[in-house]
Amino acid sequence: MQRNDITFFQRFQDDILAGRKTITIRDESESHFKAGDVLRVGRFEDDGYFCTIEVQGTSTVTLETLTEKHAQQENMALDELKRVIEDIYPGQSQFYVIDFKCL
Repeated sequence: MQRNDITFFQRFQDDILAGRKTITIRDESESHFKAGDVLRVGRFEDDGYFCTIEVQGTSTVTLETLTEKHAQQENMALDELKRVIEDIYPGQSQFYVIDFKCL
């Protein structure tokens, strides 16, 4: 079985497949992706493959510099986005935005 390149929590699967979630915000361990990369995507919970994405671009961000645009691209409110990031990456401040589209 082919290995997935990146995983998302299952709760984001439908938004990704529908094109409502077009970015992901990650920590330094996933800062190596670059524009043009084609990635197999799996669910974090069971690593089950559910789509392929192409990285459109990358940038850096902090909790303080997150904007409403980031929140829209994540398909959530800005306050909710900040809470989700703080829950996933407690105590961290530097993050990497991966802009993607489903293939």
